[in-house]
Amino acid sequence: MKRATRRIGGAPPRVRSRGSSGSAKAEVHLKRYDDYVTATLTAPGGNRLSPAMASALVELAPEIEDDDSVKLLVVTGAGATFCTGFDSDVDPQIVETLAALSKPTVALINGDALDEGLELAMALDIRAATAGARMGLRQLASGVLPHFGGTQRLPRLIGAAQALRMILTGAVIDGRRAMELGLVTYLAQTPDEFVALSRSLIESITSRAPIAARMVKEAVVKGFDMTLGQGIRLEEDLYAILQTTEDRAEGVRSFLEKRKPLFKGI
Repeated sequence: MKRATRRIGGAPPRVRSRGSSGSAKAEVHLKRYDDYVTATLTAPGGNRLSPAMASALVELAPEIEDDDSVKLLVVTGAGATFCTGFDSDVDPQIVETLAALSKPTVALINGDALDEGLELAMALDIRAATAGARMGLRQLASGVLPHFGGTQRLPRLIGAAQALRMILTGAVIDGRRAMELGLVTYLAQTPDEFVALSRSLIESITSRAPIAARMVKEAVVKGFDMTLGQGIRLEEDLYAILQTTEDRAEGVRSFLEKRKPLFKGI
């Protein structure tokens, strides 16, 4: 795949980026591929998110949303850590901004995802992790509670009892236990396996019809706040809209012609 690499302050094709704070040590490192973007959190001391890094992600979100050629946003961390928390003055909108994207999002948890770092990962659609990655919400030890969605998303992912256990005791679990609980959906035992898994996951998502993928996400996310009947009606409405797209027609043609579909997102 062709790709262009820039850091915040540069300008990847079709995805502009903005300066962080002039620091070369704490930044969001962007890589633009043909049909997806990776945002790598890069900061000394555990890839903690600084206000400038958070602002860069907030600014990136609408550009991902508006660029029809981007099918997926991937967030990961530099080195062997995902993210071990946020600085105290980080924009409180950062997590919800990423959660609100209509396009699929993936957290590649290549190492520890702790406190606000785990809250960030939980706001993305799919989480893949290494077996040794540690995950936990330990904020109560500092006299505060998770406030980037952790108290709401964790119980929805693993159930109320397990979520209360983790938050009230500050328990930290590894990737294997996170997989057992349903906190992550893909697990790799070794770094090399994680690289291969990440590539396979990205390819699997980006090879699908992008409009249909966004509609699936809308149906699932909005369905949580609906009755079953309302959710089914939403699904039916989205399905009807999908039938009018060129991607749907291409899917039918490719099936009949026994070839790989060439989806264009229209």
